Amino acid sequence: MERRFRVRLDELLEDAEVPPGLLRGVLPRLEAFLEPFVASLTRAEQRLNARHYVQGLLSDLGGKNAEAIAYLHDQERQALQKFLGQSPWDHDPLLDELADQVGRELGEPDGILVFDPSGFPKKGSASVGVGRQWCGRLGKVDNCQVAVYLGYASRQEHALVDVRLYLPKDWANDKKRRHKAGVPKPVRFRTRHQLALEMLDQRGPLLPHAWVAGDDEMGRCSWFRQELRKRGECYLLAVPSNTQVRDLAAPLPPGPGRGRPRRARFVGVGDWAAARAAAAWQTVAVRDGEKGPVLVQGAWTLVQARSEGRVSEVAELLVVFREQQEDGSWRHDYLLANAPLTTPLAVFARVFKAEHKIEECLQRAKGQAGLADYQVRTWEGWHHHQALALVATWFLTQEARRGKNTDARADRAAGAAAERGHPQPCPGLPPGGAPPPHREPLAEAQRGGSLLPLEAAQPLAAAAL
Repeated sequence: MERRFRVRLDELLEDAEVPPGLLRGVLPRLEAFLEPFVASLTRAEQRLNARHYVQGLLSDLGGKNAEAIAYLHDQERQALQKFLGQSPWDHDPLLDELADQVGRELGEPDGILVFDPSGFPKKGSASVGVGRQWCGRLGKVDNCQVAVYLGYASRQEHALVDVRLYLPKDWANDKKRRHKAGVPKPVRFRTRHQLALEMLDQRGPLLPHAWVAGDDEMGRCSWFRQELRKRGECYLLAVPSNTQVRDLAAPLPPGPGRGRPRRARFVGVGDWAAARAAAAWQTVAVRDGEKGPVLVQGAWTLVQARSEGRVSEVAELLVVFREQQEDGSWRHDYLLANAPLTTPLAVFARVFKAEHKIEECLQRAKGQAGLADYQVRTWEGWHHHQALALVATWFLTQEARRGKNTDARADRAAGAAAERGHPQPCPGLPPGGAPPPHREPLAEAQRGGSLLPLEAAQPLAAAAL
């Protein structure tokens, strides 16, 4: 090789994000990685098609649909299309295996479950669940499908674990469309919050966690927060800026002298934040950036919340984070929590940023594993593609972790099939894997037990603030 080419090659290798040697043996690792996932498929042809499909999702194809992937493997497209859209294999065991692996390999006692709805723009009306609804990808109401994803975040890494397709009411009640799209008869209309709770009940025991997080679409629903409290879950959920709260730590306005004491009025969370003095904001680091730690400021208080016309019957923590933008303005995020009053603000910041990590997972899945590239219309086809795309994304996560760990032992564990032992409980956790309940009075009253009266919450708030 000529010297000028050697010099240029060395420069390219120095700039490479992934060292070339890291890719050696990637196909054998992928084969070993897929082994426990395809084990639930009963026919050899199905197992082969699943392998080919995941390989295609991980390839450099421009459009990663069944037809393109079939041609990549020099196959007829009908067989792979039938496997994806018509073959009645169950995708659920693949997601069971995925949750089991994520829980064992990334699990920490204070891990975070994150629920994140995501939209897929679509044309026409035949694709299952498609309709005019809010599409976060486009930032507007448009024709799309919407799915709710469950992600897991710990200090180790973050990964997508499960998914549910949202079936709008007009779809759920339309027998003709249901039949054409192959929607199973037992499937009924479920809100996005109900779908999230289904995933929590099914996959939560496999994922050691102490927190549940989500965006303002998840947090705005008081019923959803109530259901999390019934399950003993500790949550930090974003809420819209128009959410109304009554500050239980604020001084009571003077009353007429007799009768019931007056209470603080409800105000918008934005107005509450705007009224905070500079000294009320604490600065915390949320992560390391290219130019140093990324800092945010936070403030909190104990409130009674009113959202979607409902007034909460329990006291919750309002946590507000603000981050200064390049133009000097502040971006605010508003969240409600049922955590103990003694929870450090830095802990809230870590949980808050977990949602952004799951958004990164979705971007990785859509950009590198073909999550949004499907061309299927049926219920089975959609779920088959989603399950295989989540598996492919988990393989990418494993390879990225392997790149960060140069220990040779990482090669032996990268396939996730090396050790198939039963997961052990995390230290300090009960046998079921759930985090131990908080013992502070406020949290103990809210986490599945009798609710803390609002009158009793005010003295606690005054003492803590």
